[in-house]
Amino acid sequence: MTTFLTLFGFLGGIGAVLVVMLLRRSGRRTTTVDGMLIEREARAQAQIDRVSYNARAVHSSLPTASDAYHRRKHR
Repeated sequence: MTTFLTLFGFLGGIGAVLVVMLLRRSGRRTTTVDGMLIEREARAQAQIDRVSYNARAVHSSLPTASDAYHRRKHR
């Protein structure tokens, strides 16, 4: 019984540390110009993807009919 309590306590502790770490990191934003430009490009690409891959666009056309894959900028 003590082994199970130790195991669950250890896993719970790891989970709590990860949650705290993620909560601390998520509030930070970049302050450099390069970082802001990267964030702006990522937001614009996310908006394009939301429009290109919504339910109507995906389910009312053939999978190969869309050129959204080719429009996307590859790095």
